[in-house]
Amino acid sequence: MDLFEHEARDLFEKHGVPVPRGRVAAGPAGARAAAAALGTPVVVKAQVKTGGRGKAGGVRVVPTADDAEQAADDILGMDIKATPSTASW
Repeated sequence: MDLFEHEARDLFEKHGVPVPRGRVAAGPAGARAAAAALGTPVVVKAQVKTGGRGKAGGVRVVPTADDAEQAADDILGMDIKATPSTASW
C-alpha cells in the first residue's frame, strides 16, 4: 500500500487500533484552527510519501496555534527529497 500517514492513521482507527488525534489542514489558517481545536502543543507534519521528513525540517513540534500557522506556512513551501509537501496536524 502507498498511503499518506494520515490515511494510514484513519485506516487503523477504523479497525480499532488506538491512534493519536489528528487533523488534516489545507493551509496555514487551517493549521491554526486545528491546533486550537486539538489543544497545544501540536506536531505539524509534512505529508509526503517518502522518509526523512523530520531530518528535512518537515516535522515540527510547536507550542501555540500561532506557531502552528507559521510552521505550516514554512513546510508547505518545502521540497522533501524532491517531493512537494502538503501539511497535516
